[in-house]
Amino acid sequence: MLEIKKIAPEDTYSLRQSALRPNQPIEASKYEIDYLEDTFHLGAFLDGILISIASFYKEKNPCFTDEVQFRLRGMATLPEYRKQKAGSSLILHAEELLREKKVTLWWCNARTTVSNYYKKLGLSECGEVFEIDPIGPHKLMFKKLS
Repeated sequence: MLEIKKIAPEDTYSLRQSALRPNQPIEASKYEIDYLEDTFHLGAFLDGILISIASFYKEKNPCFTDEVQFRLRGMATLPEYRKQKAGSSLILHAEELLREKKVTLWWCNARTTVSNYYKKLGLSECGEVFEIDPIGPHKLMFKKLS
């Protein structure tokens, strides 16, 4: 059974690196904002194994006027578990937590290879494709919360 719970920042690093930055050192998977007060990290566990992660940071994007915004960063799922609904379960749980914090919008810089996945979760695209070196092409995506 899939279990979603808050995790410590350091619990995200190994999965971030293996899934998102395999050709970079582990330090590239550690973000300065991981320990800020409003930051939270979620993990999806299947039979006690951490299979998916997502981190949310209080951060405004100038493209949006919403007063309280959060950014999703470092979302990853182990490849062998990608059909288990772990990622979408993490997002649904995070959205509940964000609504409790009176957040009206969350956003992310999504890799273009997964933008359709985010669209299925209700996100919209904003602007043109841009490059994040050395990771590749990205698209700004967002979701309004009611």
